[in-house]
Amino acid sequence: MIFNTEKKPILAISMAPNRSPWGGASPFVWQLEAIMKRRGWRVQYSLSPTPDVVFVIDPRMDHPKKKFGLEELRAFRKGHPSVPILHRINECDQRKGTNDIDELLRQTSELADYTVFIAEWLRDYFAAKWFDLTRPHSCIYNGADPSIYDPYGSAVPKPGETLRIVTHHWSDNALKGFDIYEKLDHLIADGKLPGFSLRVIGRWPKSIRWRSSELIGPMTGRPLARKLRECHIYLTASRWEPCGMHHVEGAQCGLPLVYHEDGGGIVEAGLKYGIGYRDDPSEALRQMAAWLPEFRRKVFAQMPSGDRMAMDYADICRMLLAGR
Repeated sequence: MIFNTEKKPILAISMAPNRSPWGGASPFVWQLEAIMKRRGWRVQYSLSPTPDVVFVIDPRMDHPKKKFGLEELRAFRKGHPSVPILHRINECDQRKGTNDIDELLRQTSELADYTVFIAEWLRDYFAAKWFDLTRPHSCIYNGADPSIYDPYGSAVPKPGETLRIVTHHWSDNALKGFDIYEKLDHLIADGKLPGFSLRVIGRWPKSIRWRSSELIGPMTGRPLARKLRECHIYLTASRWEPCGMHHVEGAQCGLPLVYHEDGGGIVEAGLKYGIGYRDDPSEALRQMAAWLPEFRRKVFAQMPSGDRMAMDYADICRMLLAGR
């Protein structure tokens, strides 16, 4: 067994970051690692040497970047009962139509000393199933890296200019809302929604036959942020999303939100600077076009922040360290 011989406290994170487009957890890890190092911590992606705090992100061992999961945590907890475990819950079965994630998270939660949900919607979802709200927990909404996703230079439409709608997803799962995007693409192609265009970035089901949309492959970082800032309105049709990063990155690039009312945690952001819809986003888009300057002011005033998010997690790690 290797022991920590440095004075710096050690944070062990269960998933290493990935620099290619690969969902929201990876950029989260980059931000967390950066602030923990600024605060004097050492960050590692293993359980050896023995850490001072363990941070669990998605216990599924379904990717090479996942460094330890439920079984490793059980063994670690047995051997190191005094080391606090922080569990970030950012998934659920309802999101992707699966049937195994909720149970895996329940078993992981039993080992945790503190739980963070990435949205109030997700907290309430699990409280209705198995989470005891008297246990130590909080809700911390997602934020993107503000040094990359910033609103400065975001497009302001000229009178009569076509309003550019954008959405982006690294996953092609149907529950990301591709039925709505395809419907909107056809409405624009048929001239039933004049004054708008749609840009789709990332991946999409191969079955879709796009007719009018601008299609761009998966992107991340500054190239993605530039493409977002070229647009005027961010559209999401994702259903039962625990929180997500796509709309967060859009908001931090200055884009007001048009969101599905069954969007899960996304609705919490939409209520601040967006307009909701049910089955057809057309009327919500027209309303957004009419009130765009007002909603731009709202998103500038209330947009999410990766800095605030990372600091909140760092504060919890400090609290857990002090309580050992």
